[in-house]
Amino acid sequence: MEQLLENKTILIAGAGGLLGAKLVAAVLAQGAKVIGADLHVEAMRERLVENGVNVTQDELTLTELDITSEASVKALFAQFCEIDGAVNTTYPRNKTYGKHFYDVTLESFNENLSLHLGSTFLFTQQCAALFRRQLRPLSLINISSIYGVIAPKFDIYSGTHMTTPVEYVAIKSAIQHLSKYVVAYVKDSRFRINCVSPGGIMDQQPETFLNEYKKNTNGHGMLDAKDVVGAILFLLSDMSRYITGQNIIVDDGFSN
Repeated sequence: MEQLLENKTILIAGAGGLLGAKLVAAVLAQGAKVIGADLHVEAMRERLVENGVNVTQDELTLTELDITSEASVKALFAQFCEIDGAVNTTYPRNKTYGKHFYDVTLESFNENLSLHLGSTFLFTQQCAALFRRQLRPLSLINISSIYGVIAPKFDIYSGTHMTTPVEYVAIKSAIQHLSKYVVAYVKDSRFRINCVSPGGIMDQQPETFLNEYKKNTNGHGMLDAKDVVGAILFLLSDMSRYITGQNIIVDDGFSN
């Protein structure tokens, strides 16, 4: 049976993260070569090994990337100049990220927008620039969120110290429209950008929260990172050749 991504080269930024590591394993399994990029190469290698990835195989290249540095991002695209697809799973943020609404300073808000939305702009811009140079099909997937689509359901955080950061919703909603802007600007069927918006992903959250979250789904509750991978594989593949500027929600009905 033909693999979805056979003979393709896929760049995964944030390959050492929760979603990124699962994605590397899945993309390799679909026959692609993978360029895994992250800020700390050794930590990325360890996370990939934990996810069952053979990090010595010829199909996998690991490289350093500071997604918030223009020089670093441009150097990456200069080094790897033949790419069929890219996924940006990075999540840069400052040390004060995650405070409740009234405790967020303007300085912190602006810094987080610069780090996360700014780096998404930079990565997207450089994908477009690479396409313009190579003029071969390229599919980019940016990661948004259900909270880039709907308002947060604050009641599910009752009894916990958790919240949905205001920076997060501002960034994730903007990523969707940024993606549409760049697709319209480049205006070439061979260059596609789509977003995937996951629901909550399991990451050691309190049981109280997990139970309340689950009540808002169709029964599954919080996702495992691997639950999001299928939508990304589809968008990277030729099966979605003319799907562009779209946002696919994966949330077991949470946003319905």
